[in-house]
Amino acid sequence: MYSPKPTSRFIFFAIILTLLLTFSISVLSEDVDDMEGLEELLAIDEQDQDHVQSSETDVLSRAQRVVLEFNGENSNKVIDENEFVLVLGYAPWCVKSAELMPHFAQAAMALKELGSRVLMAKIDAERYPKAAGGLGIKGFPTLLLFVNATSQAYNAGLTSEEIVTWARKKTGVPVVRVSSETEANEFIKKHSLYAVGFFEKFEGPAYEEFVKAATSDNEIQFAETSSSEVARILFPDIKATNHFLGLVKSEPEKFTSFENTFKVDNILQFLDDNKFPLVTLLTEINSARVYSSSNKLQVYVFSDVDELKSLIEPLQNIARKFKTQIMFIHVDIKVENLAKPFLTMFGLEDSEDTVVTAFDYKNGSKYLLEDPTPAKTENFCLGILDGTVSPFYKSQPIPDNKEASILTIVGKTFDSLVLDSNKNVFLEVHTPWCFSCETTSKQVEKLAKHFTGLETLTFARIDASANEHPRLQVNDYPALLFYPAEDKTNPIILPTKSNLKDLAKLVNKYCKSHAKDEL
Repeated sequence: MYSPKPTSRFIFFAIILTLLLTFSISVLSEDVDDMEGLEELLAIDEQDQDHVQSSETDVLSRAQRVVLEFNGENSNKVIDENEFVLVLGYAPWCVKSAELMPHFAQAAMALKELGSRVLMAKIDAERYPKAAGGLGIKGFPTLLLFVNATSQAYNAGLTSEEIVTWARKKTGVPVVRVSSETEANEFIKKHSLYAVGFFEKFEGPAYEEFVKAATSDNEIQFAETSSSEVARILFPDIKATNHFLGLVKSEPEKFTSFENTFKVDNILQFLDDNKFPLVTLLTEINSARVYSSSNKLQVYVFSDVDELKSLIEPLQNIARKFKTQIMFIHVDIKVENLAKPFLTMFGLEDSEDTVVTAFDYKNGSKYLLEDPTPAKTENFCLGILDGTVSPFYKSQPIPDNKEASILTIVGKTFDSLVLDSNKNVFLEVHTPWCFSCETTSKQVEKLAKHFTGLETLTFARIDASANEHPRLQVNDYPALLFYPAEDKTNPIILPTKSNLKDLAKLVNKYCKSHAKDEL
């Protein structure tokens, strides 16, 4: 029986896809003109308050009072009566829901203070499954934005600032106009990441492209001003010109100027190239943004947070040299749900030492740096870009195959024992978790015993979960591959459901010899 098999490349993309889906968010929206009669819906989440300082509790409690609690009866009514409604579907036992909840509440308070018409609501999808299902909530957590009861996908980050920026953009505020120095200082306090545009007049081709970019982008808050004094508060390094665009981040590379033609595609590319820090710290909240970044070549550094203190400055210096080419990411090696899926692909899931790897999402290649140092890390990046660093393939230690009737192949011996062998090779590909592999293995053992003494034929097997090779691409487990001695480039796929007699006939046929064909 065939079992679906993840090839090394398939496993790589499947893990990334799984991580992405874990944080995927749906979306819809609605309006908030009339708040009368909604007071009875306001709810406070008291369960989490025992675990925070009293001052933090007060802030979170006030924020949570702004969020309406949907039940099985009121959700459709509220959505029908309001233009914009941003709904969080959660489950009490869901860890990711718990992590998102305070960010959602803080976003609700921020939107209220800004005078936004977005109504924020949440629903316990486990308690009210029918109502949640009717809204389109199928997983946890799920964000839905309803605009006049019509859904639209949420596709931004999950911090409170990112939720606020996205909600305002989707409800008619793609650009915030900053007119005074007081407004500028207040704006800076509220935003750690923003794009600022300076224009003598809010008109003309450059300004129109700026607004288009602001509308298209879902993650970054845009600000505009016609005052040079205000512009210098928002972006101290502003250049004297009749129009200017800059990106501001809360990190060492704080100010970045746009130096291209004012076209929407150029602006969006500029934002994509520069919106992340030089070294991004991977968290549950930002992981979806990281995995879906337009920069598909990413270097991951796994270490504990204490070690990062000594690593961060040299890493930032290296990242600065490869800006726009490589994205640098740090992962706390002790956070298993973030680190382990990646480290497992290198057989390093139990490592406690610093690990440096790289992934090229464009072609599915992965790379491993042995004994990392800052100098080696920089050369590692250069080698990946110029092609002198080879991709990494997992391999178990080389086994002792003396007296073995069936050779055990590992990644390191696949070339010598299969591709470079002058014999025909019958290869069984299996995994420990494959239900039908054990039955196939017993068949192969009987087949190998039957063909004992045939010098032109070698029987072998490989555990595909622990060994990889670029020339070993299998779509189902178990798999039986026959590599003819005269041509190892195109192995013949043998049926795993065949009985021993039929398999023996096929082996004889492909060996082109007078071996026995009766069992």
